[in-house]
Amino acid sequence: MIRRRLSRSIGSSKMPCQLSSLSILPAVSPGILGSSKKTPFKFGKGRHSLCRIFLLPASSAVQKYQPTTDRGDVKFSSTPSYDLGRTRLGVGVSLNVLFPNNWQNHQPHRSFSANSALVDTYDGCAGSRISRVNRANAQKALFEYLHETRSLPFTDADHISNNSPVFLQNLLSEVDDVHNAGRSITNFLRYHPINEFEPFFESLGLKPSKLDSLVPCDIMFLSDDEVLLENYHVLCDYGVPRSKIGKMYKEGTDMFRYGYGVLYTKLQAYEKLGLGKPTVSKLVQCCPTLLVGDVDDEFLQLLEKLRSIGVELDGIRGCLSDKRSYNWSRILQMLSFLDGMHCSKDELAALIKSNPRFIFYDSGNKLCCLVATLLKVGIKMNSILVLFVQYPQLLVGNFPKKLSESVQFLAEIGMASDDIARILSSHVEVLGSCSYKEPSVVLSSLNLSAKRLCEIIKEDPLQFTNLASMTKAGALAKGVGRFLEEKTNFLLKLGFVENSDDMAKALSKFRGRGDQLQERFDCLMNAGLDCHTASEMVKFVPTILNQSTETIKKKIDYLLNNLGYPLESLVAYPAYLCYSMDKIKLRFSMYFWLKEQGLPTDAKRTKMSHSTITLSTILACSEERFTKYFVNIHPGGPNEWKKLKGSVSLR
Repeated sequence: MIRRRLSRSIGSSKMPCQLSSLSILPAVSPGILGSSKKTPFKFGKGRHSLCRIFLLPASSAVQKYQPTTDRGDVKFSSTPSYDLGRTRLGVGVSLNVLFPNNWQNHQPHRSFSANSALVDTYDGCAGSRISRVNRANAQKALFEYLHETRSLPFTDADHISNNSPVFLQNLLSEVDDVHNAGRSITNFLRYHPINEFEPFFESLGLKPSKLDSLVPCDIMFLSDDEVLLENYHVLCDYGVPRSKIGKMYKEGTDMFRYGYGVLYTKLQAYEKLGLGKPTVSKLVQCCPTLLVGDVDDEFLQLLEKLRSIGVELDGIRGCLSDKRSYNWSRILQMLSFLDGMHCSKDELAALIKSNPRFIFYDSGNKLCCLVATLLKVGIKMNSILVLFVQYPQLLVGNFPKKLSESVQFLAEIGMASDDIARILSSHVEVLGSCSYKEPSVVLSSLNLSAKRLCEIIKEDPLQFTNLASMTKAGALAKGVGRFLEEKTNFLLKLGFVENSDDMAKALSKFRGRGDQLQERFDCLMNAGLDCHTASEMVKFVPTILNQSTETIKKKIDYLLNNLGYPLESLVAYPAYLCYSMDKIKLRFSMYFWLKEQGLPTDAKRTKMSHSTITLSTILACSEERFTKYFVNIHPGGPNEWKKLKGSVSLR
């Protein structure tokens, strides 16, 4: 039997939260036991440990808390020593343990696991706490550990090391010499193997604070879960961005336990329904449950309904967003609601094609609410359909909410329903363009009666925005001139909210007149991207539109016709358009030469020879890393690299 006596808690945040399934992990390195490093001593199995105790010099042990607690075979007392077998340390925490004779046979591996108490603090801001140089060195050390020591494929190790900032922050906190982060982490990992599932899941887009229920307790190496990796690679090879797979794992974990070939068969089942591969990829990102169980019957009904009115899902896939959830049954009800409005197939098809987002936006809920608002003020059903076709923005974004607020405003100042209906029919874009102040505030600031304000708005509905708007957008446009007005209108079309912080940042990043930006945006559309997808790309990488139309066309043409990549690869990595043509040609020429020569055995293991190697893997890495993994990997690589560089400089 094991008797344990824990002298005191390091602090309230370190108090044990669970007193079951305890096990002791003795130190395996005398150097660690005798040092002043903050080496965590873990109690418990796997990642879900009871607590962590950091070994400190005796002089630094502060007797601040001295609680005494008895529960089962765990006793807390104030003995200022640390007994572990025959090893005694002068520390602030003591643990008296009587080990059984065969304790060595049950000794688990000593490993590093990110402190869960720190995770919430660092979520979303870890990257900002690490200097750029230290971050790069830490990423390089983690990459080399995963790729060279743990033999993970090149692309997997590269993605994990570059997309797990919280794990890197916690890893850096374990080393003393942060100014030489790369070497320190390399040395640390040599004796402290990490739980690879933590940075892996973080790199898939999951918050580290939400990983407790996802990280397995019984294994710590990714290579030990071959089924998970196999299904993960199926999704990667199918075109699903790695950063989106985390959501899929969280919402559809069962798909990652499928046997060999099952997941790919399910993906193909949706292709057999007539959907293109990019559409299937986008669908499963937005609704991972489509890959769990059989094909969703309600989704099939929606697909047939859209086809019956002449709309193909491939043409409107850009309206799908993985940041939203979709209720296929509710969307079907919304389409049936439109049928009940005596909307013909041609009218409905025209409505969907003019603004397809409204089908999926909030699963049709806002459409029904908007129709109820319009009917309430006296607009006829057939007039509502005309409004929808003329002003498709009525159906998406915050427009329905703002429109309802403006109708409520007019009703509160005493405007008759007939007058409200007339203004809605003629100036609906004015009423839904921005948010409005409270009627009492407007009347007080203008020193007008409600009756007089009604008369002004009825005479000229455009005055409504100038008098009651919170933003005073009209006055702003007059003050800054037509140039900014055109630029603002272009950003509004992309989906930016007027006078928001995002709008202000975008105005400072985009260069050129509104018409020039529109021409450059049209280049993306003409390449085959739908409006929504192109808008998201531009929002993510605004500098795309700071190039001439000729440059954008040239880079897209080179990607599709010379490099042989699909258009979806540009969607996954829009920053491709920001690299110079010389860099693109130079690196891909080297990569293709390497493939033609026949990659060495260790290169094949990295899956660099796979046809779906990402654009970011080639372009985003530093010159040093590219040289190491794409040049020096072949005996003739350095010479060929020198020739290619020379040919570029001579142009």
